[in-house]
Amino acid sequence: MPALRVGILVHESAMASAVTTPLDTLRTANKLAHVLNPGAPAPLSVRIVAARPGQVRTGGGISFDAELARPDELDVLLVAAIDYSNTGDLCRRLDALVAERVLLRRCAEAGLRIASTCNATLLLAEAGLLDGRRATTSWWLANLARERYPAVEFAVEELVIDDGSIVTAGAATASYELVLQMVEWAGGKGLAQNTSRLMLVDRERQSQAPYISLALSQRPRQGLGERAEKWLQKRLHESITVRDLADHCRVSERTLLRRFHEDFGATPLEYVQKLRVERAKALLETTHLSFEEIVGRCGYQDVSSFRRLFKHVVSMTPNDYRERYRIRSR
Repeated sequence: MPALRVGILVHESAMASAVTTPLDTLRTANKLAHVLNPGAPAPLSVRIVAARPGQVRTGGGISFDAELARPDELDVLLVAAIDYSNTGDLCRRLDALVAERVLLRRCAEAGLRIASTCNATLLLAEAGLLDGRRATTSWWLANLARERYPAVEFAVEELVIDDGSIVTAGAATASYELVLQMVEWAGGKGLAQNTSRLMLVDRERQSQAPYISLALSQRPRQGLGERAEKWLQKRLHESITVRDLADHCRVSERTLLRRFHEDFGATPLEYVQKLRVERAKALLETTHLSFEEIVGRCGYQDVSSFRRLFKHVVSMTPNDYRERYRIRSR
């Protein structure tokens, strides 16, 4: 069986670890394959490629020697994530990567499987490759992604989404799961499992949902969205209606619904539910309160109903979440 030919696409805005992490993981898989089956050909062929050949110096000051990316010489193109300081900077960098967008479209037309991690998914969307597809990205960029690319169905709760010819992964260490899938394509489940053991990678994770924090998510910092959230945060333990919130924001219910969809990608009541689950997560992490007490502090009376909501949003039960993420004294 010929080796799976993987190209890691580096560019001037690349995050260095988004290049070195998959490179090290794939090389480790090759070494392990040799140990397990001496004399057999390496299952993976890995190279660093770029839209233009030569030395590519990233924003972090680290340089890579890159070959010209040739679609006919690759099976998979993995796009490195972008290093940025704020969302405005990220958008400017996405706009500037013109040659990379052209290359991505050429690779898609040639039938390559294209993969991305973290915010590199937005570069695929910028190239028009994700219209009508499901994709994931860094969870804190969900609102920006949905606003900038409305034709893409972003499901940021998911760790990895394999949509056939395009595979996208979530934030940072989700790249390990994506790269281990490549190892599995090339060398089978056994090699992928042994590589994950060697590198201490937990392949049981299926979702970004437990890690999502609304406090860290990119969202409106002024205007109606900010006013609404501040008002809601003070009243999560109370009964809240759309009418009350609209009155506070001095807008009609119809305008409120439209603005929440634009700012948060949710209805006001859906967003209230997310805020209440966020409060429950914080209380599970930092207190010894019973779940029944926590439910009361989150504005619910029905414990069973809130437990179902929590599991739906977080992809874990409250007990499992507390056991895994509570802050332990040393």
